[in-house]
Amino acid sequence: MTSLAACGTETVEIPYYQDGQETSKSFVEEGNVYRADFYAQDLTVIPVSKLQEDENMAATSSLLINRTSNEVIYADDIYNKMYPASITKILTALVVLEKGNLEDTVTISRNASNITEPGAKLCGFREGDTIDLESLLSIFLIYSGNDAGIAIAEHISGSEEAFAREMTQTAKRLGAVHSNFVNSHGLHDEDHYTTAYDLYLIFNELLNYEEFVSIIHKSSITAEYHRADGSINSHQFMNTNRYLLGKASSPDNITVIGGKTGTTNAAGSCLILYSIDDSGNEYISVVLQAKGGNNLYEEMNYLLSMVE
Repeated sequence: MTSLAACGTETVEIPYYQDGQETSKSFVEEGNVYRADFYAQDLTVIPVSKLQEDENMAATSSLLINRTSNEVIYADDIYNKMYPASITKILTALVVLEKGNLEDTVTISRNASNITEPGAKLCGFREGDTIDLESLLSIFLIYSGNDAGIAIAEHISGSEEAFAREMTQTAKRLGAVHSNFVNSHGLHDEDHYTTAYDLYLIFNELLNYEEFVSIIHKSSITAEYHRADGSINSHQFMNTNRYLLGKASSPDNITVIGGKTGTTNAAGSCLILYSIDDSGNEYISVVLQAKGGNNLYEEMNYLLSMVE
């Protein structure tokens, strides 16, 4: 829905949810940038009328935003309900950076050390292991270990359930109102969902934290932690992001700083990225539910090739 607002501007309607009901809100268009008090002034708001489709983008949902100018370059089905898989971990990181003390020592519980879901990626922590929160968060984001996520949730909020409530409240505070989170790691649950646009809102906020950007830029981390018997264990954890491992190359004018991957059967292959072009412009790009890892990186490169 659109209506004229003033010379050179246009009022547009953006869908969102309030108290479980779908509604909409009016925004004023300024070129390709949409602003309203509902969102912070440094965010890009995208009306349904600006959504696009490209036959080269087979993933269910995708988004590319110039974070420097707040302009949308490409947006396809960004308000669709999607399963985020391990991209969930960016919201967990945000709660940690807002609420936690990175110098804390975290003790791994029996619950965290006994994930039994088939295929779940694990760091291999044992009950009683201790590790500082900064190292645990780094492993969590770089290696994507789900046991680290439960340990983080229990340390910050006392339980997974309480931490998940904190996650959803944090997301809604940022305007990510199409989302609901029930765990800290992203292992599949029907009630754990988001949208590409909501992930943009969360990721955009996280990029204000130097600690986060530093972590996601690393190709690996070697962390030390103490076993319950007092011995010290040291292990190298590799990043799941192919760009940082040299297994995928971005377009020539784009430098990938980092991001977060996610994969489950229900979510498909997913990736959110923070990149910079040769002129210093910053970009956030999202691809959700691609059909396999190779397709994911091919489509992400195609998306990034839209940067002029």
